[in-house]
Amino acid sequence: MNIIIVIDSLVGGGAEKVMLTLAEKMAKLQHNVTILSLASNAEYDIPDIVKVDSLFPDRASKVDRFWQRKNSILRLEAWFEKKQSEIGNIDLVLSNLDRSNNLLALSNIKNVHFVIHNSVNAELARQKKLGPFSYLYLKKSKQNLNGKSLICVSKGVEKEITQGDLINPSAIATIYNPFDFEKINQQANEKNNDIPNEPYLIHVGRLAKQKRHDILFAAFAKLDKKYKLVLLCNKPAKALKLAQQYGIDKQLVVPGFQQNPYNWIQHAKALVLSSDFEGLPTVLIEALAVATPVVSTNCTFGPSEILTGELSKYLVPVQQSEALANAVKQVLADKPNVENADILKQVQAEQVALQYLALAN
Repeated sequence: MNIIIVIDSLVGGGAEKVMLTLAEKMAKLQHNVTILSLASNAEYDIPDIVKVDSLFPDRASKVDRFWQRKNSILRLEAWFEKKQSEIGNIDLVLSNLDRSNNLLALSNIKNVHFVIHNSVNAELARQKKLGPFSYLYLKKSKQNLNGKSLICVSKGVEKEITQGDLINPSAIATIYNPFDFEKINQQANEKNNDIPNEPYLIHVGRLAKQKRHDILFAAFAKLDKKYKLVLLCNKPAKALKLAQQYGIDKQLVVPGFQQNPYNWIQHAKALVLSSDFEGLPTVLIEALAVATPVVSTNCTFGPSEILTGELSKYLVPVQQSEALANAVKQVLADKPNVENADILKQVQAEQVALQYLALAN
């Protein structure tokens, strides 16, 4: 089959990583896969087996705004037309993130499914704080998905949409994110001399309000001083500045964005997630895959679908640094065996790729 995955950019982020994993697995299953990134900049290494093209020569940050939208859609449709003349009929198109969704939803392109990576309500609540224009842009972006086929990355996201009245999709289903465990474990065992010898906790995620580094730092300040805190994030200088307010900057290790986060995660005593909202937090599953215990806020959505059974005791309410610190102390004392977590059986890359491929039928 001919498959196109459209995404805003390939700059370090969860949705970007998920789609690269999916594209690589589909290509290994002998399908012809192209990732079309709106922006030309990329941080991730692109697998040789996956073709990548970009639609605009820059960050493409405003391409879906009303004054540029018409030209952007024409450009997108022309790209698809050219691609189709080269490879034949396009069987499956997966659209990811708001800018891509806005252009594809208003275009004449067929066989499109829109992948929803986050809690829609939480995104809107966050956007409301940024002012009316930001909020209305995002609300309109979500409403553009009316009458479309949606794929949600967790059951929580699907339930929120079906129970809400903002989006009325033509079809909706949940497909968990794909994970290539063989590749993850291979990379986890790569040697890296930058990894600290002292015991450390780790947080993986861009420096964004949603990720609540303030809650993470307040919790970490309550822990034994023998631990370091490794942050794999995109703005090291800003992270260090914030850490100073909590008196923990001397314990911070901030190596910046890492192509291979898995050896960092594997050597950590625990991975901590402090977010206000997610869709299906990839890093929790990656940590479990390399046998690293996890503590997480029970945010909407995903953590409660990942940390089930015995592991559910390491879920804490959002925005409560005290509870987060206590759960970290608990996990460090328990040292739970996480390798048999139920979620790991449901997210193997090939199994997920086959679920996506079935959409074309």
